[in-house]
Amino acid sequence: MLICFALKEEAAPFRKIAVGKAGLSVLITGIGRRNAEKSVRDFLAASSPELVLTCGFAGGLNSDLKLGEVVFEMATPLAPSLSPLCGERVSARTGEGLIEKLSSAGAKPVKFFCAERIATTVAEKKKLRDETGADAVEMESAAIHAVCREHGIPCATVRVISDTANEDLPLDFNALAKPDQSLDYGKLFLAIVKSPGKITALMQLQRKTGFAAEKLAEVLARIL
Repeated sequence: MLICFALKEEAAPFRKIAVGKAGLSVLITGIGRRNAEKSVRDFLAASSPELVLTCGFAGGLNSDLKLGEVVFEMATPLAPSLSPLCGERVSARTGEGLIEKLSSAGAKPVKFFCAERIATTVAEKKKLRDETGADAVEMESAAIHAVCREHGIPCATVRVISDTANEDLPLDFNALAKPDQSLDYGKLFLAIVKSPGKITALMQLQRKTGFAAEKLAEVLARIL
């Protein structure tokens, strides 16, 4: 099994649990579709997992989803031209078994939207909800699902709500990103200098994301 996270902070609690687990690989892809696609392609060039999970944080679009809730969505079926009939049967069995395990672990099935940028405000989240009908938003899964379909590997998104539909993020993190979409700490420092009142909100966000990462790790541990 390959479990992908965009950020090491998302993966940290799970990595502690997964130490020594045979047949399990954890991959930090970086933020966004381009980074995710490259990282997964590079990994699959040298390895052939039986299942890929794209994991990490997600923003809530459905106001019913609470902080720390784990949600999931199976990838679309493998393309027939890339997967023989027996492979499709294996994929179906894998999918059914995974759905059962995730549901038993307390995860909820939802619809995700894979965005190009972080949804930072309540207004942005509402717009995405209205336009897509999605329950949650993240930035990597569409690319990972596509690569897995090419290779005939079952794939699912398993994410945890780190910010709800009814809350703004303390800063526009899109404006603080480098060209590779990683956080520019210099820009972050300047943003805090300009708005020192944001420090408390940023500390609260750090606590919330830490809590969310722990909840995700608990569910992932139960499905291994």
